[in-house]
Amino acid sequence: MIRRFGEPPQKGRHYHRRPGAYALLPRDGCFLLTCQSDPDPDLQLPGGGIDPGESPLTALHREVHEETGWSISTPQKIGVFRRFVYMPEYDLWAEKLCHIYIARPALRLGPPREKGHQPVWIDQQKAASLLGNPGDRHFAAQIALQMAGF
Repeated sequence: MIRRFGEPPQKGRHYHRRPGAYALLPRDGCFLLTCQSDPDPDLQLPGGGIDPGESPLTALHREVHEETGWSISTPQKIGVFRRFVYMPEYDLWAEKLCHIYIARPALRLGPPREKGHQPVWIDQQKAASLLGNPGDRHFAAQIALQMAGF
């Protein structure tokens, strides 16, 4: 059974399944995150939708680069969760199936390619409380505790 975070699905509403790959990127006590400015400012794990025919790892590399300008190495899957949300940028209700990875930020290649995204380095403990959705916060808190040696 895949754990759900956030609101339960609304009865009678059709949700499109949207698989995605997202990364926790720790370095020097911080996480590399992305701040998406539109439609509302939101601090997020870098990542996004897995395109049809694309593997989760390929999507992860692509999305992290698009949203942060960084390449990553050694991704390892640490979990999965789902959440039911409205996605205004696509005007649809989605069941987001979020595959969560931990990876090493390897090299900054340039600015983000995706409009409205800004890479930010946030202290791991603060990030665990500032991320925009409860699933991201859950996994960030777990990794922050592991990195702190608890």
